[in-house]
Formats: sequence, C-alpha cells, structure tokens
Amino acid sequence: MVVAPSGEQVEIALGDQRAVLVGVGGGLRSYAIAGSDVIDGYGIGEMSTSGRGQVLIPWPNRLQAGSYEFGGRSHQLALDEPSAGNAIHGLVRWADWTVAEREANRVVVVHTLHPRPGYPFALELSIEYTLSQGGLQVRTTATNVGMDPCPFGSGAHPYLTFGTGSVDSVLLHVAARTVLHSDERGIPTGSGAVGGTEYDFTQPRAIGATKLDTAFTDLERDQDGLARVELRHPDHDGGLALWVDERYSYLMLYTGDDRPDVNRRSLAVEPMTCPPNAFRSGDDLIVLEPGGSFQGVWGIGPL
Repeated sequence: MVVAPSGEQVEIALGDQRAVLVGVGGGLRSYAIAGSDVIDGYGIGEMSTSGRGQVLIPWPNRLQAGSYEFGGRSHQLALDEPSAGNAIHGLVRWADWTVAEREANRVVVVHTLHPRPGYPFALELSIEYTLSQGGLQVRTTATNVGMDPCPFGSGAHPYLTFGTGSVDSVLLHVAARTVLHSDERGIPTGSGAVGGTEYDFTQPRAIGATKLDTAFTDLERDQDGLARVELRHPDHDGGLALWVDERYSYLMLYTGDDRPDVNRRSLAVEPMTCPPNAFRSGDDLIVLEPGGSFQGVWGIGPL
C-alpha cells in the first residue's frame, strides 16, 4: 500500500467549491472554485513545502534561537530553520491529525499535542473546515488539558493565487495601519506606520516588485469585527479575500522570493494571533490557564 505523503485525504464540497484537507498537519492541501485554484496548494503525491496550507500551532512564524522563558523556567526548542537559528511555525505541521466529524461540506480534524522538551504543555486541538456560499471558513479551537498555564499562539499558511505566473500584477488591499520591521533572521526589531512606505496597501495597488515577508497589524475592521486582505487581478473577473476575526491581530504577507517552489507565483496571507517571536517578547502572547480555551476564525472567499 502506498501512503500519500500528506496522509489521509478528506474532500469537502459545496456547489462548485472543492477543498481537500490532509491528515498530516491537519492543513489545507487544495481549495478551488469553479475548477480554478484559489490557493497554491500541492499534489496528492507531494508533501507540503514552504508551509503551504499548514497549521501553525502553538506559535506562528519564528522564535529566535528557539529559546524562551515561561513560568520561571527556560525552554529550548529544536531549530528547524537552522540557516537563521530559529524555531519556526510550531509543532503540529508534521503530526497526524484525526477526522472527528465529517459532512459533505464540513470536516473537523483533531490532534492532541503532548508535552515534550521545549514545550512541556498539553493541548487538545480542533480545526473545523466549512464550505458555505460565502467560501471557506476555518475555526480553530485549542484547550489547555495540562496542569500548568501554557504560552500559545495560532496561525495558518495559505497562499492565495489566480493561477498566474506572477503576483506582480495583482492589486493588493491590506487594511492595516502598522508594519513590523524585521532583521535578516525574520525577527521583529520595531514597527512603524505604513504611510509613505512601500508597504502601504491601504488603497488597492499592484504589488509590483515589492518583496513581502512582512507582518501587518492595527487592522481595520468592519462592523462584524472582521479584517480583510483583498486581491484582484486585471485579467480575472472578481477577486479573492482572506478575512480574520478579532482573535487574529496580525497578518503576515509573503511573496516567497527566496523559495523556488513558490517564487512570486502566489501570495501567502497568514492569519496570526501574535507577531513573530512572541514567546520571547510576550507581545500579544496568549496564556491558556489549565482548562482554558482559545477559539479563532478566519476564511477565504470570492469578492
């Protein structure tokens, strides 16, 4: 028997929408509307690369030197971005997730994150993927089932696409007032207003030659508390939006210039509850008390 590199394949569908979730990492391998890919995913015979579609728990993005202090103790995680000396994107990207509930347009996958060196805490994790007329909704729930408080952050790593060879012509609208500045390792060094910088997409404009590996915050929200990143392409009707609820205060945008498999072919729009390096800085870090839970929702849909 040959096993797909991404494990169990779970398809959900509604009308002309199709999405495939996977058992390895519990992430999103593909999502298409009317036969056109909405995310830049990967094939059934491939494993995810460059974070495509992956779940980023219990922290998104980078953690400097993989080390942090919490609860009066020092912790050291494996450096899985060795070139920069960072721990990156959490601990569940390559773990087995199990299907707990399944309907034609909805699936719930679950995973228990057991204590380990560097993260001696226990989490019960659940992700619900639902297709509706408005698109794909992703609801993440995490519960501290251990005996001690634990640090926590949540994120996701979809790459949005129009199926074109480059994102340079994509019109990007990011309703965010602040951008984080980072060093060569991707660790934040400060922040500033987007106004007057190459990172000002508060009015829709072409990405052009701008290189993005950039976190945005101070998100503008609608009356329902949702913030959006909107993309349009001059050669395509309509557009795409990724939205986040109030639990996600940061959006990481990445054009993938340094990765041949995604190099400016698509745009990663990553919901994050906290900035990079939050386990060290404490910025917007969630602390889950024993029995405490987090729940956050984001989604992708047509404009």
